[in-house]
Amino acid sequence: MTVASGAGADQPVYRILLIEDDRGDALIVEELLLDTGLRFELTTRSTLAEARETLADHPVDCILLDLHLPDGAGTTLVTSVRALARHAAVIVLTGLSEAQAGTEAMAAGAQDFLVKGKVEADLLNRTLRYAVYRSQTELANAQAQAVRLRAEENTRLERGLLPKPLLETSKVTVTSRYLPGTEYALLGGDFLDVVEETDGLLHAVVGDVSGHGPDAAALGVCLRIAWRSLVLGGHRGAGLLRLMERILIAERGSASLFATCTLLTLDQDAGTATLHLAGHHEPLLTTPEGTTEVTAAHGIALGIAPTLCHWPPTVIPLPPSGALTLYTDGLTEGHNGTDGRLDAEGLLALIARMPPADPATQLDHLIKETQALNAGRHTDDLAVLRLDWSSSNRPPASPAEL
Repeated sequence: MTVASGAGADQPVYRILLIEDDRGDALIVEELLLDTGLRFELTTRSTLAEARETLADHPVDCILLDLHLPDGAGTTLVTSVRALARHAAVIVLTGLSEAQAGTEAMAAGAQDFLVKGKVEADLLNRTLRYAVYRSQTELANAQAQAVRLRAEENTRLERGLLPKPLLETSKVTVTSRYLPGTEYALLGGDFLDVVEETDGLLHAVVGDVSGHGPDAAALGVCLRIAWRSLVLGGHRGAGLLRLMERILIAERGSASLFATCTLLTLDQDAGTATLHLAGHHEPLLTTPEGTTEVTAAHGIALGIAPTLCHWPPTVIPLPPSGALTLYTDGLTEGHNGTDGRLDAEGLLALIARMPPADPATQLDHLIKETQALNAGRHTDDLAVLRLDWSSSNRPPASPAEL
């Protein structure tokens, strides 16, 4: 390897691989590089096979490539080199009699070409710098395009995981929050949804697909859409969960994936809420007296043991004014700031200390507090759904009720 320092120390160092089987031509190229004034590290190899071994362990910024090697030639050789070092600039070295070779090489993926015998130091300096710049620009554009495509995919997934509530009336105020557990990700495997029918019954679901990443997110979208479709089709309770489990088993990519969820049907006229828990924890009930955890019967998570598909209902009375909060365990499995997990008990203690505020502000404050206590020690997706109602929103009593 030849190492040369030309310009000031603040100038970039170009890592150059010369693939040339003619020792005389290789020496000329090295001397020209020394005359360019560039800072560079030069490695010389005489065959494509030797270059392949070098590139496997040593990334380079630029490849100076002779078009005639013992084990490759022409545009096929350019294609092979590009495949070995996709992010490196390739400059082809052609002979005086090869008028079309340079153009064909650039069509095959080279950034530029130089004709042997007609290269001077200044020309090599400009060609190398511009080729590396173009290569880096192409890489940056490709990465930006990948980011845009990922953002578009995440937007589509987000529409599936975080749909607009389908409400018929304004009796219940719906507030939701969603945060993925993986850093820089937009989505996780948690999901939520709300549908209110014309009869005044409000149906809600909060669920959590095991695992993280695109597989969990895709399955979460699938289950959320299935839930909404089945609810609108008239399915309820244990029968609805049974159908969701069949869909989960059919759609999951791995037999290890399962999902927990809470189904809720709120009947404001009757003042009751019916719960079905599939491996999920109980929701929180907020009244003028404070917030407590609801006591409810449990059933097994979806996708674990289809033969044990038993999800008993729990009917709870509701106060004239209050709120129900359904959430995934990303809110409570983090650290409590000292020596253990926050859990529901710690969550209730945080809520008890919170000043009165509107539902959205309270949720934001609660999430901020739990994240501050956790301090990044545990990562999980988080979905929270809060349903608020008030006696002032109840419809007037009918004559038969007076």
